[in-house]
Amino acid sequence: MNKDLEIAQQATLEDIYTIASKAGIDEKYIFPYGKNKAKVSLDIQKELKEKEDGKLILVTAINPTKAGEGKSTTTIGLADGLAKINKNVMACLREPSLGPVFGLKGGAAGGGHAQVVPMEEINLHFTGDMHAITTANNLIAAVLDNSIFQGNPLNIDPNNVVWKRCLDMNDRTLRDITIGQNKKSNGVERPDHFVITVATEVMAILCLSKDLKDFEERIGKCIVAYTYDGKPVSVKDLGVDGAAAVVMKEAIMPNLVQTLEHTPVLIHGGPFANIAHGCNSIIATQIGLKLSDYVVTEAGFGADLGAEKFLDIKCRTAGLKPNTVVIVATIRALKLHGDEVEDKELDLEKEDVERMMKGTCNLQKHIESIKSYGVPYIVAINRFTSDTENEINALTKWCEENGHPVALCDGWAKGGDGAIELAEKVVELCEGESNFAPIYDVNAPIKDKISAISKTIYGASDVEYTELAEEKIKIFMSNGWDRLPICMAKTPLSLTDDEKRKGRPNDFHIHVKDLSVSLGAGFIVAYTGSILTMPGLPKVPAALNMGIDEDGNSYGIF
Repeated sequence: MNKDLEIAQQATLEDIYTIASKAGIDEKYIFPYGKNKAKVSLDIQKELKEKEDGKLILVTAINPTKAGEGKSTTTIGLADGLAKINKNVMACLREPSLGPVFGLKGGAAGGGHAQVVPMEEINLHFTGDMHAITTANNLIAAVLDNSIFQGNPLNIDPNNVVWKRCLDMNDRTLRDITIGQNKKSNGVERPDHFVITVATEVMAILCLSKDLKDFEERIGKCIVAYTYDGKPVSVKDLGVDGAAAVVMKEAIMPNLVQTLEHTPVLIHGGPFANIAHGCNSIIATQIGLKLSDYVVTEAGFGADLGAEKFLDIKCRTAGLKPNTVVIVATIRALKLHGDEVEDKELDLEKEDVERMMKGTCNLQKHIESIKSYGVPYIVAINRFTSDTENEINALTKWCEENGHPVALCDGWAKGGDGAIELAEKVVELCEGESNFAPIYDVNAPIKDKISAISKTIYGASDVEYTELAEEKIKIFMSNGWDRLPICMAKTPLSLTDDEKRKGRPNDFHIHVKDLSVSLGAGFIVAYTGSILTMPGLPKVPAALNMGIDEDGNSYGIF
């Protein structure tokens, strides 16, 4: 079969106004960016306000391999599968970050015959949302340092600045830098640190705001630094909350595109789930629920990260109630989890039913985690070309014998036709009762909330805190910031905070080394293990295999 990019380039796309009409969006709410993508005006929210919500379907996964397990592919395939059985459906996805696009994973718009298009544009600059977020974030940073330079009227301690600059790229050299060097006119010299754009609080706020005014109010609450006497300084104190909102005036609107089979898709926001909350915007999801009978959305990485944050942060903030959770499992990821010790020599494409069956312990833990929320679920076996019938049959039998609903999903090879079985079973599950409830009381102490996540979702026996983390908890409590949801920053490659431990480890501790407050987003971030907020490039970045051919066509964006 052709590569993902070739399939996307050969596709015939429908005009964006046709897609809008199919989605039930009046053209007066459409701001086209070319022929195949558009912004959707937030004015549509008023028109849709009284409409009943459709069913909400969350797609999550087991702990993935470093290349991912096709969660977006399954999401898109399922949406097309629902359309194939004549359901009114929309997909709501996150926007790709340029970091992974040029780094390890390549594109993030699905794969094979289950893609959103125009794939190249979505994976690159799209409608400029990532650039707007980067600009808004760095505008705040620039005004902050200028305030210190211009007499420091807010009494900011330069050694206690917590707002970081950002870049939508993997660049390890920017993790620890010094700014304002050499000349006094360059500003006050101090250490600084870049984060990737998708890890910024601006991104989180975009995805958790209900409209532009809410965004402005939230951004104003963000803590950027502390004074010499330990008092917090906010974006509103800097006076730049209005300017940041101006920068985001268009980015706050969700983006309308389509699948290869012309199913409407809203793509908006793209926080990472290992260092942020990993869900697309509330705005897009709520608009989708008003427009369609079924909304299929995803949350980043495995259920221990993306699904937990979707259910405990996004749903709590927006008042959402998911009807069904799809847990994506792949034969190759299960093989990876067939031993608790990582095996770098393991051939994931070689048939190995025994090792795969050992890896079902990881799937079982994620199933138990989802069940703790009271939401119906189904296991979707996302088929890869290397999967054998013996492996698929063995995994299907394991699911059936253990009472887990299951369906094979072959959206990558067959598009919507390959997801009809999954779609039919999801519709049936959506008709059942969802007894959704978050797993912790938001008003509980910080440590109790971290413990609930660590023990219930990860399976940890205990949580350890560094002195720095303990001190941060005291500061948050003294400022009244402790009654917020928790956003755990943890490796996606393991249930533990050690990426090398696979399967379903027992009797392990989660190590909280630091915390930060995202007051505008409305959560506390707990940093565990060796998690990094600015990724680095691999030895051979995906960017080295990209280019433009003689006909002006891109290649290498897989």
